[in-house]
Order: sequence, then structure tokens, then C-alpha cells
Amino acid sequence: VQLQASGGGLVQAGGSLRLSCIFSGRTFFESHNMAWFRQTAGKEREFVASMNARGTSIFYSDSVKGRFTVSRENARNTAYLQMNSLAPEDTAVYYCAAQRVTSVFYTVGTSSREFDYWGQGTLVTVSS
Repeated sequence: VQLQASGGGLVQAGGSLRLSCIFSGRTFFESHNMAWFRQTAGKEREFVASMNARGTSIFYSDSVKGRFTVSRENARNTAYLQMNSLAPEDTAVYYCAAQRVTSVFYTVGTSSREFDYWGQGTLVTVSS
């Protein structure tokens, strides 16, 4: 499995960005939970949002709830993170992650240890 994250960039506070994560490999995107994490220098990787394989179980960190929206488009093997009302504290490298599940009815977690595959990261910089 390979994950290709994109969509990061420089944006002013209050602005928006949409991150994309393209999934590829010899397995089905539909059988994977997806998540977004972020990391800044000197800090541990932080959970941002996650969605299960069916898109019926969604979690957000308190810091992004109400501003960010996670989604997936199975026909395009792509997961998205829509980020609105961005603030300087959202500045980080954002990573998408995938967890293979044996049932699409499983829920999704929020710990990085649960995810099997990781993208390379895309940098989001929010200026004040």
C-alpha cells in the first residue's frame, strides 16, 4: 500500500485548504480505515481525524472539531481533509494513514499505533 498526500501550502489565518490522500496498492481502498495526523518539530505525532471504511464512524480531535472535515471517495481511492478557519497553531506536517480492516463495519481509532500505512506528509503553514 502506498499513500500520497498533497494539498498543503501557505495560507493566511482564517483561510482554507483541502488535503488529499491517494491510496494505491494490491488491495482495496474500501477495506481500509483512514486517518489524518499532524506533527510539528519536537513534538509527537498528533491525531487530527479518522474515518472508518464505510464512512459511518468519524472522529476529530477537540482542536479541529467544527473546523475540519474528513471524507473519502472510494471511486477515486482518495481520502480528504477539508480544513477551514485555519489558525497558526494548525501549522504542521500532515500525514494520512491507513488501517486494513477485515470488516467494513469496524469502527476506527485515534491512535497512530493502530494504522499500518503512512503517507509522506504534506506541509501546512498558516501565517498570522
